[in-house]
Amino acid sequence: MARSFRRMTSLAARFAADRAGATAIEYSVVAAGIAGAVILAVYSVGSAVDGTLYAKISGAWQ
Repeated sequence: MARSFRRMTSLAARFAADRAGATAIEYSVVAAGIAGAVILAVYSVGSAVDGTLYAKISGAWQ
């Protein structure tokens, strides 16, 4: 039992000391934030552009 506990704590310590995984997670969080900002910008500007574009197209057909 003690040996498996030592092995588990050793694995946990090595995992905590590994910085490559933490860096990958940080980049993923930054990428998700940028993607969210782009989606919000497109969504908010998209409805205004859609209304204006629709008005121009429908006016041209009449």
